[in-house]
Amino acid sequence: MGGIALLARAAGHRVTGCDANVYPPMSTQLAEQGIELIEGFAADQLEFAPDLWVIGNVVTRGNPLMEAILDRGDRYVSGPQWLAENILQSKWVLAVSGTHGKTTTSSMLAWILEDAGKNPSFLIGGVPQNFSLSARLADSTHFVVEADEYDTAFFDKRSKFVHYRAKTAILNNIEFDHADIFGDLAAIETQFHHFVRTLPRSGRIISARNDEAIARVIDKGCWTPIETFGAGGDWSNVGAGDGFTVFFKGQSIGTVAWDLMGEHNRSNALAAIAAARHAGVEPLQAIEALARFQNVRRRMELRGTVAGIAVYDDFAHHPTAIEATLAGLRARLGGNGGRILAVLEPRSNTMKLGIIKDRLPHSLGAADKVFCYTQGLGWDAAAALAPLGAQAQCHDDLQSLLAAIVADARAGDQILVMSNGAFGGIHGKLLDALAAPR
Repeated sequence: MGGIALLARAAGHRVTGCDANVYPPMSTQLAEQGIELIEGFAADQLEFAPDLWVIGNVVTRGNPLMEAILDRGDRYVSGPQWLAENILQSKWVLAVSGTHGKTTTSSMLAWILEDAGKNPSFLIGGVPQNFSLSARLADSTHFVVEADEYDTAFFDKRSKFVHYRAKTAILNNIEFDHADIFGDLAAIETQFHHFVRTLPRSGRIISARNDEAIARVIDKGCWTPIETFGAGGDWSNVGAGDGFTVFFKGQSIGTVAWDLMGEHNRSNALAAIAAARHAGVEPLQAIEALARFQNVRRRMELRGTVAGIAVYDDFAHHPTAIEATLAGLRARLGGNGGRILAVLEPRSNTMKLGIIKDRLPHSLGAADKVFCYTQGLGWDAAAALAPLGAQAQCHDDLQSLLAAIVADARAGDQILVMSNGAFGGIHGKLLDALAAPR
């Protein structure tokens, strides 16, 4: 919704916005763009008398401002519908979907198009460091959008991506997530099938090769040409570390030279290269652009190093993403590297419900120590992490969690903080505490 606000501002509208909890980096970039932020949903915001209320999916019935809007009969619309009707109508939309990797892959794709001179518009659920903004409206044809399967609004239970009318679509992966709105994986697959049904014959689907859920979605019906990526797919890769070679239908195209960690990022890169090719960017040009890709804020972002201890911030909040992030960091450290101290806040709705808590011990297995923040959880984190034994500890107080991490940390350690929220500013607090005499 913050990104949509930026696009509306760029389109010439005066924009204000409200939320229950506004924090960086989104709050910072909105303020820098002159968009007034209001904390909370008080009904007196009706005094703004806007032409239109654009409603995010966090808003539910019972919200005091929403109730006042309904009582007065004001015009309102969902964010995705507003975007589709006011911005995307004349664009070549490149939509990046999947349970994991949407933000990073969208950022890669937008940067490849930018580096190729195509000046894309974009709406991304993070802040790509190549752009320093999560959304941009440009005078060009191409629009890259992070296409989320979460529902649209309390009055529109379709997934957001069905509004976007994409021409190029990436299907990165499909797993069970968003347990607050989806009963099972089959329900999510149905929404992805609805998305596939909106794609034109002249479009292109860029699909993960070895994902069983995606295969089931495609088997329900597909009218759009498909290119696959991953082992055995049209697009594949060989290599790791600081570089990997890209192959298209068995032919070597070139080598991506970068410092991003993990097989998941190499897979994201293949998808972005394939999608950019559909939009007219030669693969070798895309490969060269990725050497200058700076990743996204809060994706293995190094927040600082104190006394030989590195503190990273990462958005991972699902067992699969946690496992991939830890595997990437472990591979970078190598056999003689330091310890990994994983600090986890299970904050997403799916994590809070405990639906996939039994997968956490395995996903955290590559960490030397695990510190879990349990405030607000409705399930017993200590019991769920018991298979890790003394490797894991739980704290329901932020200060005690902070103290435990600092007491354990030593030179050479990598502290990996994983949360999809602000986590009480723990990254800065850790760096301050590590810098203090101990």
